[in-house]
Amino acid sequence: MAAPPEQGTGRGTVVPEQSAVLAAAMEAYLAFDATGRVLAWNPAAEATFGYTHAQAYGRSVEELIVRPDARDAGRAELARLARGLPGKSLGRRMQWSAWHADGHEIPIEMTLTTTTGDDGGRLFHVFAHDVTTAQRASRFTAVEAAVARGLAEADSSTTAATRVVDALGIKMGWPVTELWIVDDDRQLLTCAARHVEPGRRLDDFAVDALEPGVALPGRVCADGQPHWIPDLGTDSRSVRSRAAARIGLRVAVGVPLCTGQHVLGALCVYGDRVEDPEDTLLGLLTGLAAQIGQYVERRRAEELAIELARTKDEFLAMVTHELRNPLAAITGTATLLDDDLDDLPRDEQRHYLRIIARNAERLAVMADDLLDLARLESGHLAINPTDTDLCDIIREAVQAATQPPGKNLTITADLPERLELYADPGRLRQVADNLLSNAIKYTPADGAVTITARTDDTGRTITWSIADTGIGIPAAERPRLFRRFYRASTAVDRRIPGTGLGLVIARTIIERHGGTITLRDHSGPGTTFTIELPTKSP
Repeated sequence: MAAPPEQGTGRGTVVPEQSAVLAAAMEAYLAFDATGRVLAWNPAAEATFGYTHAQAYGRSVEELIVRPDARDAGRAELARLARGLPGKSLGRRMQWSAWHADGHEIPIEMTLTTTTGDDGGRLFHVFAHDVTTAQRASRFTAVEAAVARGLAEADSSTTAATRVVDALGIKMGWPVTELWIVDDDRQLLTCAARHVEPGRRLDDFAVDALEPGVALPGRVCADGQPHWIPDLGTDSRSVRSRAAARIGLRVAVGVPLCTGQHVLGALCVYGDRVEDPEDTLLGLLTGLAAQIGQYVERRRAEELAIELARTKDEFLAMVTHELRNPLAAITGTATLLDDDLDDLPRDEQRHYLRIIARNAERLAVMADDLLDLARLESGHLAINPTDTDLCDIIREAVQAATQPPGKNLTITADLPERLELYADPGRLRQVADNLLSNAIKYTPADGAVTITARTDDTGRTITWSIADTGIGIPAAERPRLFRRFYRASTAVDRRIPGTGLGLVIARTIIERHGGTITLRDHSGPGTTFTIELPTKSP
């Protein structure tokens, strides 16, 4: 069998000078005879349609560029176009949905011309270029309008997120579209909405939470820059990319949602064909992400204002109640002492004095919390670090802790002899007192409270945990636990007193020391708070 002619040539098609020009042309060029047999196929055609010159030469043109289930119709269409052209034609321009060698459609704009070959037969010449980018830009106008309308009409952030991903997925033809939001409280990314084309199974690709820096959404949020993965199957850095490839996804693009320097989340789209980075698409997605980011920031501010107003109302009602109870106890006891002091035995006098002292101390703690809140609001919560021993601080807090009669809690402190660090001992004692008193308050009778503290292998970080077997915190409420004035429903339902300020102040103190405090996720009753503190000045 004879080898095919060089690229851009074919029997009776072009002269050598023309062949060199066509080989260098940016547009795809192909030629075929009246039977549809390909006689010329330049390098741009190889790039556009995915077949090499050797693979294309001599084959039927509809077999190469027409979708398999439409080849009969494609053959008929080409024949109709051929009949409509005179023997020599300057060309007919048209748009065509062509088929790529890897099995995806590509929109092309082409010019079809005819000449007469050396043997007197008609030859057909096609000049074509991929108009995917132009079509995307055109469709994106409709997407932007749909997104703007969806954001304006949405009654919640959830509804808005769903409308955004649906508009992108449906109008742009992406099989999967996702909107991810950074959850600062949980230090996670959560999927706010996901569009999936009908009939596509996601299997283990579908996850609703990711660690920062993990997979495409995590990478985008970590560095605040767009990311383009041309071929998911070759992305060895990500397990999720390999899961995407297994379900037929090939390319992924992610852009950050930002307001100023603050990254709020990521908008990610996934396609079903390998595709190199393309500046126009990145620009369009980045512009859309900026619009969504502004909406998310505005909506967060509105929702936060509503939440703050509600919690402040609850706080005022709660503080009024919390003040009234100890004041009533102090006033009532003082009145009783004033009326019957001479008739009461000394032990009973001491008993009533202890009631007054206990309630006065309760008021003092509340006043301190309110003062610390004011300092926190103004940014003036003072930290005065010095060389200190965390184990001494914890032991003193345990010794000072008191339990209501009948509680019978087992309090265990599993500590080394010393844990030296550079910190404010008074403020760390405040944290220890707060967490220990909470554990005692929210743990039913005969429960247990366990405190541990250790340094890591490097000696640079101390991990301190306080665990109890108490009433626990519902999973859905845990992200709000460190918000000011917030109290868990498990405490409110049981009418357990509290201001909702202790954890807010504790977290501020720990963060001012360069550390972190988190609530460990676990099922069943009880809570475990974990604190990490640097041993040296941050």
